[in-house]
Amino acid sequence: ESLAEVAQATAADVDRAIAAARAAFPAWSGLPALERGKFLFRLARLIQERARELAVLESLDGGKPIRESRDVDVPLAAAHFFYYAGWADKLGEAFPGRDPRPLGVAAQVIPWNFPLLMAAWKLAPALATGNTCVLKPAETTPLTALLLAELVQDAGIPPGVVNILTGDGTTGAALMSHEGVDKVAFTGSTEVGKRIMQTAKTRHLTLELGGKAANIVFEDAPLDQAVEGVVNGIYFNQGHVCCAGSRLLVQESVAELFVRKLAHRIESLIVGDPLDKNTDIGAINSRAQLTKIQELCASGEEEGCVRHESGAALPERGHWFRPTFFPEVAQTHRIAREEIFGPVLAVMTFRTPEEAVEKANNTVYGLSAGVWTDKGSKIFKTLGKLRAGVVWANTFNKFDPSAPFGGMQESGFGREGGRHGLAPYLSLGGEA
Repeated sequence: ESLAEVAQATAADVDRAIAAARAAFPAWSGLPALERGKFLFRLARLIQERARELAVLESLDGGKPIRESRDVDVPLAAAHFFYYAGWADKLGEAFPGRDPRPLGVAAQVIPWNFPLLMAAWKLAPALATGNTCVLKPAETTPLTALLLAELVQDAGIPPGVVNILTGDGTTGAALMSHEGVDKVAFTGSTEVGKRIMQTAKTRHLTLELGGKAANIVFEDAPLDQAVEGVVNGIYFNQGHVCCAGSRLLVQESVAELFVRKLAHRIESLIVGDPLDKNTDIGAINSRAQLTKIQELCASGEEEGCVRHESGAALPERGHWFRPTFFPEVAQTHRIAREEIFGPVLAVMTFRTPEEAVEKANNTVYGLSAGVWTDKGSKIFKTLGKLRAGVVWANTFNKFDPSAPFGGMQESGFGREGGRHGLAPYLSLGGEA
């Protein structure tokens, strides 16, 4: 069933978009910073005014539950534009003793799991700092980006400042490797991120890539609260989250009880129509992604893991996958090493805090992690040893525009959000 038809941008279209952004750059960067901030405030208010429309379109576009689109994605998108609107005339205070100046034209490619929110993450700091943008949404979820382009026009942002290109990976490759861009920002898979590093013509790169986050539950943790956090960490947005807590490390002394509570909890999760406000887990984004999830789960069973899934009823049409976990997974299993990007959890145990840290760090990724314990000293002692860009304590998947987000190792580099999110879009002259 078709929702819409969108254009496949060619290399010539990429050239025209970058030329438009280049032509708009002098006037936009020369605008008084306070005026730039007013444009972003206007855009944030328009997102709020059209929130219901954006939420419905986001769920139709990507399959996520309307409750998440309505309560998380759209409000956070507006919040990012509000936040960076406030920074627009305060760059001197953000980087004292420096001479912050915009880089020029920013090429930005966003993924299909949070289309509107990722567009806000990319556009808001770039525009606040005086850059112009060419943004390409994922080929399977372009609709909210196109509606956002309408809101950009309604906000009065001058032509050429924000350019939206729709298309597949060939369009993205042409944009990321174009000689006319001064900044490249990409969120997506590690494989594509590595290719961008090889082909980008600018040294100004921000890459937010894959993850295989460990959620560590100690025996002194409030277990019921931790179960809710683990469920939110892996089953939120069907597990289509780069920082999803897809590895659960639970202390041996409480492992059996915790797994029993987890099994009971996922039975109450409703899988179904994304537009039903009672739905907990919506549709898998595409047939290709569903096939990948199924293949990795099959590999777990082939390697001797026991598969536990809920008994949720599935709709007859569409791409669906029940919330699933594998207890007693070994670190060598594929489901413990590879990013599944679906509602699948690999459960492992540990005996000591040192073993927990060792197992958590046994990954090529380094995007996020979680720690659950009743002891504040244990939180700080543990998080200081974890190789992850973001670590949550007694919570998971909590985001705020003022908090920087990003990874290390094969999860990428650079930060988005907070004051740190301004720096990648600026040339910082003067003393450090």
